[in-house]
Amino acid sequence: MPKEFRKRGKRTKKNAAPDVPERRRPEPHVVDKPPHQEEEQEQGPSWIVQAPDHNVEINPSAPFGELDPDVKAYFRNVDTQLRDWQDSEGDGAASEPNEERRMFVEAALREMAEKELQLATDPESSIVLERLLYSMDDFVRRVFMDSMSGSYESLFKNRFASHVCQTLFDVAGDSVAREARGELPPVGASSDEGELRTVTQLTVDIAEEIMPNLNQLILNPFASHVVRALLHLLSPLQSAARDMRSKRSAQWKAKQGQMKSVYADEKGKAREETQPTRPDEFSQCARRCIIHLRETMDDNEVRALVSNKVASPCLQAILEVEANLGMSDEPDSLMDRITVGLVSETKQDSGSRPEASDYLGLLLRDQTASHLLEILVIRCPQATFDAFWDIYVVGKFAKLACHPAANFVVAKALERCGPQQVERALKELKGSYRRLIEMSHAIVLRALVDRAAALHAGETACTEGICEAFAVSDSPEDRAMFVPCVLQLETPVSVRNPTEQSVSHPRRRGGNDKEADPIKIQGALLLQSLLQLSDPHNRVVVDSLTALPLDERLKIAHHPTSSRVIDAIFESPSVSPKVKREYTLTWLDHLPALVDDRIGSRVAERLFISADTYLKEKIARAALPHENMLAGSFYGKFFVRKLNLALLKRKPDEWRDAQSTQRPKPAVKEATLPVSATKPAARVTPTYTKDADKAKKRRRPDNEIDELFTASLGKRSKTARIEVADDVQVAFNGTAKADKELSAIFGAIQQAPKGDGGRKKRKGAKS
Repeated sequence: MPKEFRKRGKRTKKNAAPDVPERRRPEPHVVDKPPHQEEEQEQGPSWIVQAPDHNVEINPSAPFGELDPDVKAYFRNVDTQLRDWQDSEGDGAASEPNEERRMFVEAALREMAEKELQLATDPESSIVLERLLYSMDDFVRRVFMDSMSGSYESLFKNRFASHVCQTLFDVAGDSVAREARGELPPVGASSDEGELRTVTQLTVDIAEEIMPNLNQLILNPFASHVVRALLHLLSPLQSAARDMRSKRSAQWKAKQGQMKSVYADEKGKAREETQPTRPDEFSQCARRCIIHLRETMDDNEVRALVSNKVASPCLQAILEVEANLGMSDEPDSLMDRITVGLVSETKQDSGSRPEASDYLGLLLRDQTASHLLEILVIRCPQATFDAFWDIYVVGKFAKLACHPAANFVVAKALERCGPQQVERALKELKGSYRRLIEMSHAIVLRALVDRAAALHAGETACTEGICEAFAVSDSPEDRAMFVPCVLQLETPVSVRNPTEQSVSHPRRRGGNDKEADPIKIQGALLLQSLLQLSDPHNRVVVDSLTALPLDERLKIAHHPTSSRVIDAIFESPSVSPKVKREYTLTWLDHLPALVDDRIGSRVAERLFISADTYLKEKIARAALPHENMLAGSFYGKFFVRKLNLALLKRKPDEWRDAQSTQRPKPAVKEATLPVSATKPAARVTPTYTKDADKAKKRRRPDNEIDELFTASLGKRSKTARIEVADDVQVAFNGTAKADKELSAIFGAIQQAPKGDGGRKKRKGAKS
């Protein structure tokens, strides 16, 4: 076929039927209507409002709408700037570093207005809200919490907004504490906008909002951790030291940098209270939550939550709240349902011992439920604990201690055991000590030693059991190797021959055997617990440290983990002063080797601080021949500076007097000190200007001239606000002495010759 007749397209089959024209149906006759009648028929009368179309699909990732790209770009820049400020720690700060930052944060907050829900559910912008929450004051936090009222249930279920809510509840604790003390920021009166609720009222309203669906939120993978944070805010939990975030979430959060306030005057500031107090409204709200869960869930539903990976951590917090409120021993409580009626039976008859439940026996060995049982054995009533120990632990202690999951429950339960229960456990464990070390279950041994030291019961059996666990005999050679064996969790044969360690003690799967550190943290913690035993029993540790050769002692003193054992010798009240003194004297001939190390210099300083004046002088005299060498050492120079050898050589008596006045600080953390409930907290008027008393710069003491100028002119501040010093004003108020002295000073300044500034330059001199 010629090209001009060829046509593109699909070839038709030869046997295709010829096209037959379709028969057209007659169209119905339509009467034309006026346009206004047709529009009225479609839309209906004006007084009828059409219902919204519920069939429109909502994007689950953005339930409150998509965020504008320009707004997202703006908040990305905000996040970058805030992260730089939080990581900079105030380097290169200007004269008023907070002014620029405060203006920047206020601009971001103005841009955030009426977009809180969209920002919280956005994958990129949600982290910006979390970062901003740490820099908000109490008033802005109240506005932010109020703006999301009515949507918290949806926010809890959202993947990104749930973390915003969790951070919000975390920082809200400080605001609640300040409101409990009556420190409320000033709020502008506006009749149009209504009354702004406090953080306390908003928290209670949030709990009431989610309460109808609380049993469903517990099972939600995104809402479960937020419910835990809310419960911790309502009733502080003892297990709050555990991170409420999962490992995956914690790793992602660590990549986002530090989360703290960007203002310089708030950096490094501790939490408001070590033991936070909560208002009565929170206790009542938490009680209503517990009662609601009891009414909406039956026994089987509660027990099903125990082994659920999502709901079990939240149920742990609920059990703690129930125990805090004193509701655990009530009939049909949540704890009573989990223990299959053990709480109610022991409350009626404390000596009753019902039959063992297969359900609780399985929970002991379950990897997920064992975490909840740790909380249960600590917070349950004492009669319930005694029954639980007699039914499920006695006779099975050795097997449970060797179990991969149950050993943690047993170790936690030992914290509540009495003397007879501890001695019974030591007897059952005899012959299985070595197996515990082989299975890396040293936590049970440490719990036994700690409880025996606290009760002064079974201490001899503890020492013998530890020696049996590491195959240490009574020979002097093995006793000298006791500390290295415990530190490495090995036997004396394996310590002397490191090549045999893989045979006697297999390494964990996935570890690097060649570069693995032989000193284990669990071994160091076990030695520190042994030093808490009474005097005859803790000598096994000190004698082993003293009998070791110098190179082994230096390895222990120079290691960051094992050096803590030496610290425990001087911190333990059970170790006698004579033993501490004898151990310190063993280092006098080897001070240069000990001090010339990063960790060893700290250990040497610990020896010096813990000694009396006579022993301090002996340490200083021993360091005198090596003064030049230690002064040239990178680490030893700090130790020599601590000794103050120059004063010792010139004026020994003054040196002794100076050392006798220096008392070692007690090794008690501030967080463990009890907080007086009767002492009223200092009422502070909330201001949003920089407080001069919180400045971190060192200040020189005021002299008389400074006081005179301050009394007359007041304190000068950069915020153009003059504050009169009250104490100085009272001292000089009503007297003419200050004015006379001040006028005399001004007169002397005016009468001073003006040409005393120096020799003038000659004309024509070259510059």
